Amino acid sequence: MQLEKRKLLEDICQAAEAIGRYTKGKNLDNYLADDQLQASVERKFEIIGEALNRLSHLDPEMIEAIDDYRKIIAFRNTLIHGYSAVDNRIVWGIVKSHLPKLMNAIQKLL
Repeated sequence: MQLEKRKLLEDICQAAEAIGRYTKGKNLDNYLADDQLQASVERKFEIIGEALNRLSHLDPEMIEAIDDYRKIIAFRNTLIHGYSAVDNRIVWGIVKSHLPKLMNAIQKLL
């Protein structure tokens, strides 16, 4: 695998693992009450989305193995450009429901 693609996949994996560490033992109420936790999680999602965007340009075939990659990239764009419209409940739902699926897909590619 090309070094740059591997680096992007590793960046995604590391960011997702960090989100897992940050949110371990937490619930929605903890998340809603902690703006530092929210900022940390959002930053890692920004990294994930940017890495997927770059990967989509480097290897359009590989990126197809990642379900909803377009939605993840769009989510990254919302976090950065539409930050005032971010719903913390939705972010939390993504952490709990979608992040594990993404991790599985990335680990298979690595």
